[in-house]
Amino acid sequence: MYHTTGFTTDQIRDLCVLVRAECGSSRSPECQDLDVEPWPPVLGLYRAVVVALTYLRRNRVQAEIAEAHGVSQPTISRAVTGITPVLDRVLTEFVPTADDLSPTAQYIVDGALAWISDPVTGNHHDSYAINDTEVLVTLNPGDWIGDKGYVGNGMITPYKKPKGGELAEWQKEYNRQVNKIRWVVEQVIANLKTWRILHTDYRRPLATFTETISCVIGLHFYRIACE
Repeated sequence: MYHTTGFTTDQIRDLCVLVRAECGSSRSPECQDLDVEPWPPVLGLYRAVVVALTYLRRNRVQAEIAEAHGVSQPTISRAVTGITPVLDRVLTEFVPTADDLSPTAQYIVDGALAWISDPVTGNHHDSYAINDTEVLVTLNPGDWIGDKGYVGNGMITPYKKPKGGELAEWQKEYNRQVNKIRWVVEQVIANLKTWRILHTDYRRPLATFTETISCVIGLHFYRIACE
C-alpha cells in the first residue's frame, strides 16, 4: 500500500476520518445531499481514497486502476473527481503559507522546505513566478538562495558565465559553494516529484489542474506532519 499511495494504512484511515468529517459538514458542496457521498458506493470511502491517492501518486491510466479494483473506468473517474477536492480542503491546515515564513530565516528557492507557492498558469520564467507570489515584498531576498533563474532579485545566486568570456576562479569556487547548499533543495524537488501527476501528462480536465496540484501539496505536508 505504501509504495502505491505513499501512505501507510493507518495514515489512509486518518485521511478517511478527515474526509468523512468534511462530508458531514455544511462546508462541503459535494456532500450537501446527504444521500449521495462524493465517492462511488461500490468502492466505499477507504478504497475511494486509495484510488485517488494511487492516481495522484502514480498517474496511472484509470482503466488500469479500474482493473486492479474490479470496477469500471467511470467508477475510478468518479472516485478521483469526488475525493480530490475534499482532500484539497481538509489538508489546507497542514500547508504553510507565505505569511508563515520567518523574516529572519534563510531559504533555498525552488523547493518545498518550508512553503510551496500556488500553481502559476502558463509558461513563465522563475523570476516571474516568485514575483507573482509577492513573497519577497515583506521578506529580505538577501536571505534567500536561488539558482541562476533568480538573478536580479537580490538573492544569493551563482554567477552567470559572461557572454564570450569565462568566470574567474573565485567565481567558480563561489558557484560550487552555492550549488552545494542548493543540493538540499534538489533532493526535496526529487522527493516531491514522486507524485507523478506533477511531472507527467495531465489527463484530467484542465479546469481541475490547480485543484489537483493544491491537493498534492496538501498531501506532501500532511505526510511530513505524520513523520
